[in-house]
Amino acid sequence: MNALRQFYLEIPVVTRAYTTVCVLTTLAVHLDLVSPLQLYFNPTLIVRKFQIWRLATTFLYFGTIGISFFFNMVFTYRYCRMLEDGSFRGRSSDFVMMFIFGGVLMTFFGIFVNLLFLGQAFTLMLVYVWSRRNPLVPMNFFGVLNFQAPYLPWVLLCCSMILGNTVWVDIIGMGVGHIYYVLEDVYPSLSNGYRLIKTPYFLKRLFNEHIERNYQAPAEDRPGGFRWGGEGQPLLPEQNAAGEQQEPADQAPPAAGAPQ
Repeated sequence: MNALRQFYLEIPVVTRAYTTVCVLTTLAVHLDLVSPLQLYFNPTLIVRKFQIWRLATTFLYFGTIGISFFFNMVFTYRYCRMLEDGSFRGRSSDFVMMFIFGGVLMTFFGIFVNLLFLGQAFTLMLVYVWSRRNPLVPMNFFGVLNFQAPYLPWVLLCCSMILGNTVWVDIIGMGVGHIYYVLEDVYPSLSNGYRLIKTPYFLKRLFNEHIERNYQAPAEDRPGGFRWGGEGQPLLPEQNAAGEQQEPADQAPPAAGAPQ
């Protein structure tokens, strides 16, 4: 029991909070404590009845407990944790900002495609961003298909089509993930680019993150494979040692000649 508790507490905070709430929401539905009718995304009820909680619960319910729920939670936990432990390490506030950005866009797109629950689309967004930030990672699909990480979302899309599931969930998740990837990883690396998605100060304070204006992340933590600037300046002491000759410290001044 202690080992299980230790494992749970070692999960990064955002991943732990999100996956826990997802599991508890599904358990609450399974135990008939709440109904899926109280959780699904309904813009009319949100606006007219002020049922604001639906904006969040649409991302928390993954269907009845079964094989599909198990696979969804494994994917959600795995890629959420790899992102938080990888490119978002030490930047949990930025990770939460990614959640907010993705949730807002998916809610907007969900109005037009009439999707009731957006949890699977949210998972696809996490998978897409991770796959683009880790382009060289080899993947294996049930021991049959070998491919690189950027093709993983497309493989999952094909699986949804084969199983007869609606592809709009995958398309929205991949689309929102791509928008985030372009705005966060591609555009800032351009000559005149800059970060368009800025994390509010209160989120950084909430996670007790130290804020530095000229902070440069270590090379291994920089996502996307782009040049992020700040490659390092040459060390002046090394230049002096290579290009200048130091005068001996104990050199005595020349003696003055006596006047004739």
